[in-house]
Amino acid sequence: MSALIRYISKPHPLTGVTNAKLGTWCFLASEMMLFGGLFSAYVLLRAGSTAWPRGSELLNVPLATLNTLILITSSVTMVMSWASLIMKQEKGTGTSKVPGTFSFYMGSTILLGLAFLVVKAFEYGSKFSHHHFPGTDIFYGIYFTLTGLHGLHVIGGILLNTYFLFPGSRLWQTEPEQFTGRIECAGLYWHFVDLVWIFLFPVLYLL
Repeated sequence: MSALIRYISKPHPLTGVTNAKLGTWCFLASEMMLFGGLFSAYVLLRAGSTAWPRGSELLNVPLATLNTLILITSSVTMVMSWASLIMKQEKGTGTSKVPGTFSFYMGSTILLGLAFLVVKAFEYGSKFSHHHFPGTDIFYGIYFTLTGLHGLHVIGGILLNTYFLFPGSRLWQTEPEQFTGRIECAGLYWHFVDLVWIFLFPVLYLL
């Protein structure tokens, strides 16, 4: 079936990228508009308020800092999982089994994503225990909307990476170049999720 679809592994002559990467970039563009609209709403609400609370006084900055370090590290392991496939292909030592380094780095990325969610669960639990909910006020409404939506994207990335680590890795046996391209696209999504948090952290927690 894959042989009937052109430009899966080779770049399209017009775009210079594979169809999968082009589709991923288009999807990420729509995600940027989604988060961009929410960020814009936040800016307008804050600019129109004369007594907007400081996030550093209401939110747990140390936990958010820890989560920032976790996601930055996960971006590194995601890149290394893709790079391990590239190096395996360049060595030309066979393609019957997915590289162990790929499994290690991809597994590390998944575990770091889960660690992020665990830390976020502790943060949410603390807010709920103090009776702070999305309907408490505008600040918490924005906080839970932005961080909750981001958390859903993290879950989506974890599920995607888990698929590629286990059942999806069978593609490496028959189409290693195509599998490598899929991991690259998954990496683009994961880096986008990390980048969104890099913006969320200072905007919500520090300013």
